[in-house]
Amino acid sequence: MQFRYPARLQADPSGEIVVSFRDFPECLTSGADQAVALIEARDALEEAVAGRIDDDEPIPTPSRRHTGEHLIAVPPDMATKAAFVLALRASGLSRNAFAQRLGVDEKVVRRMLDPRHHTAANRIHKALRVLGQELIVESHAA
Repeated sequence: MQFRYPARLQADPSGEIVVSFRDFPECLTSGADQAVALIEARDALEEAVAGRIDDDEPIPTPSRRHTGEHLIAVPPDMATKAAFVLALRASGLSRNAFAQRLGVDEKVVRRMLDPRHHTAANRIHKALRVLGQELIVESHAA
């Protein structure tokens, strides 16, 4: 899954640029101009994904971009974390069972699932492979 979500930018009466996401209705932010609004959108999207992980809520598959929308990428650390969370949820394994498969203590898996705890990409990559998934990093023009 690619973690790039469509965002709608719209000027409010004061001239502030308001950003909203169809896939994350709880995620709303703004900026003084389009450049600032897009930076704020990335931060807000990252927090929305982290909140969904924390609350054990679904992380949606990105909708298709409509004309006029901007695609906002979830920052790489959070995207890898979200990919791992989705793969572990889909596996049906408990944290303990997965820790045994990975050959680590359960608290390591707990930290890996914490969206605010940094986990090295190679550790997530290994965990995803144990779950039958592959981590692929792509680069796109902004």
